[in-house]
Amino acid sequence: MASAENIGKVIAIVTSALAQGPVGLVVSALGGTTDALISIGRTAAAGNEAFRTTLRQLETRHLTAAEALLPTTEAQAAIQPWLTARFTELALLADGIFALSELSPRTLDRLMSYGELLSSRLVVAAFQARGIAAVWADSRQLIRTNSRFGIAQVDEEITQRQVTYFQQENPASLWVAPGFIAADAEGHTTTLGRGGSDYTAAILAAALGAGKLEIWTDVSGMLTADPRLVRSARPIPRISYEEAMELSHFGAKVLYAPTVQPVRRRGIPLWIKNTFAPQDYGTLVEVAPPRSIGVVRGLSSISHLALLNLEGSGMVGVPGFAARLFAALARARLNVVLITQSSSEHSICVGVSEGDVPAAQEVVNEEFAGEIAAGRLEPLRPETGLAIVALVGDNMRNHPGISGRLFSALGHNGVNIRAIAQGASERNISTVIRADDVRKAINVLHEEFFEATHKQVNLFILGPGNVGGKLLGQLTQQQGYLRDKLGLDLRVVAIANSRHCLVSDEGGLDLRTWPEDLDKASKLSLAELTQLIIDKNLRNSIFVDVTANPAAAGQYAPLLARSVAVVACNKIAASADYASYRQLKQLAQDFNTKYLFETNVGAALPVIGTLGDLTRSGDVVRRMQAVLSGTLNFVFNNYDGTRPFAEVVAQAQAEGYTEPDPRLDLNGSDVARKILILAREAGEKLEMSDVANESFLPASCLEGDVAAFYKQLAVHEAHFRSLYDAAAGQGKRLKFVAQYADGQASVGLQQIAPGHDLYELRGKDNVVLFYTDRYPEQPLVVKGAGAGAVVTASGVFADIIRASNI
Repeated sequence: MASAENIGKVIAIVTSALAQGPVGLVVSALGGTTDALISIGRTAAAGNEAFRTTLRQLETRHLTAAEALLPTTEAQAAIQPWLTARFTELALLADGIFALSELSPRTLDRLMSYGELLSSRLVVAAFQARGIAAVWADSRQLIRTNSRFGIAQVDEEITQRQVTYFQQENPASLWVAPGFIAADAEGHTTTLGRGGSDYTAAILAAALGAGKLEIWTDVSGMLTADPRLVRSARPIPRISYEEAMELSHFGAKVLYAPTVQPVRRRGIPLWIKNTFAPQDYGTLVEVAPPRSIGVVRGLSSISHLALLNLEGSGMVGVPGFAARLFAALARARLNVVLITQSSSEHSICVGVSEGDVPAAQEVVNEEFAGEIAAGRLEPLRPETGLAIVALVGDNMRNHPGISGRLFSALGHNGVNIRAIAQGASERNISTVIRADDVRKAINVLHEEFFEATHKQVNLFILGPGNVGGKLLGQLTQQQGYLRDKLGLDLRVVAIANSRHCLVSDEGGLDLRTWPEDLDKASKLSLAELTQLIIDKNLRNSIFVDVTANPAAAGQYAPLLARSVAVVACNKIAASADYASYRQLKQLAQDFNTKYLFETNVGAALPVIGTLGDLTRSGDVVRRMQAVLSGTLNFVFNNYDGTRPFAEVVAQAQAEGYTEPDPRLDLNGSDVARKILILAREAGEKLEMSDVANESFLPASCLEGDVAAFYKQLAVHEAHFRSLYDAAAGQGKRLKFVAQYADGQASVGLQQIAPGHDLYELRGKDNVVLFYTDRYPEQPLVVKGAGAGAVVTASGVFADIIRASNI
């Protein structure tokens, strides 16, 4: 009813329905009219004459709508005097409010009633102008209520008599009645609450014994979730009255909650249809809909919620506290949305609208003033900034595991549950969470219960360099496969380097154009990137660190504490001081998320994963021997004295096997970090200083910049040649070996004899030998390529899949 065009659609729908039999049509006000009338009242009561402008605009709008709806000047002339008279009444009423500087609930109801009175008479005139006989039925003469202005209660018995009498006196094929309004016993205008036009239709349908009730709105029925929050929400074709009431009570805006009850008692089907897509099936609300495939019918939420906690030892074992609490709230006309009480009887918790908190505190603290003064109760403690997310479905009854799936899904995404309520009917499970988490929670639960084959994972990638670039290429290549075969929708939400940060607004970044897009993006510090991830609060978020930046490692803790998984190629965090290492592991455990760093050791080789499998299954690692540097293995496999040592190192760097500064590989510190990480994962409490590093590089090679390093390698060529000759003279090969045994770890250059597992190691390969209680003599061997951007990226990719909980 937002415009004359939309009213035309209503007329077309009703005209079609008249071919099936008599129709009762209940209409709401023109879109925005009720809000405008409320604004007129409040502005006038505040002594502000601006209300007159709003009133003139409202009159102009209705007169314009009449001109558009009524095709002839005769028809327009018939309705315009009536409209002008109503606006004259409105102006007098507003002037009275202005003069008194007072807007009582009774006066506000009368003021708001004009929206539906005006629109319903316009619609009657439009039908009559098209030759369709229509009778205007004043809802104030049909529906009797009490005098609770603003949200009056219906007297069903008197209403039934009045509707029956009107029907007998006014036989017609088409009634048109204003929604939302009624009258009390004294004839004063009352209203039925915002959304009351649907309720009016339900009341009249029940009183008339209608064959069905159709609610025509702007969406195609009830959906599995709010489409503004969940893009993949889908229509619910058929639903029970009880499920519809639960969903509407907990925020499903398409249906005003009280609407269901009158037609439910009479067994009248309720059909929710779309005015703008009348061909759509919509949602049929009925007594016994077909059993749904899933156990959950829909999700809903209420925002702007507060919890009121009444606590104290004086409540334990003393009857009547709950009754007094609810009586106090009822006296103040405060609606309770949710109730929960601890089994210890030490506390009662109720949920109310945030706007009701001051009034609730006042009446409850007054009711229990004696107990509070005596110290037996604490003053009422409110907690705001909350919301309810409700899971609804008849099939949930006697179906085990639903609550567990709900709590697990929310827990994996760091959504803390403040309170829980579940009725004995088992039709609704309500959870109170932070309002900031509603979008994430609704999407997580929608995936869990409605999209079992599809899971969205949101990636934030730091470091799109050599390895990171290859990772993004692999993600681009595999996105379709993962979605089709694993039901995994990997979306890259942000890509950041030291200069720029590219962030997606909706749906993830375009991985075909990210290099160009990143160059145009603005800069974001690491701390700002972390805050961005936290503020976005997306479900199934993973922070992927493909750098060697110590500052990046410092961001892991705050992210893990918000249940953001961390996948780290960066070895800094896992090899930092032991307390920091343990803190990150503990945070991942405490906040039910993942901290994965498989590529810290052996690139894509399953070294850390294998070690974890051994220890978790009860095996004890006694000794490890490993070649953990693809760079050093490449260098010593290719150095035979025929070429300078510096040239072989330069080749390794050119082929991408070293860090930008090759000294980080050749000085043994990188290998020391790796064996430290393995020792820690095996259960040893070691610090970096505990790892003995027997460097083969002369001290002068570690001074100055990279260019100076290469010059010093050339200066000390004789030293490197002597190392090679000493090993080759005994038929041995040089390997830079990491060892762990009896709680001790060390790294250094060793001469390896033929027949040893390390002897035949070629190219850039890594190998780890695990000597355990189960493998005491013949070790468990993990061997393969341990360096290179492509394999390292694939290892990071594998960790992303593991962190996605697939």
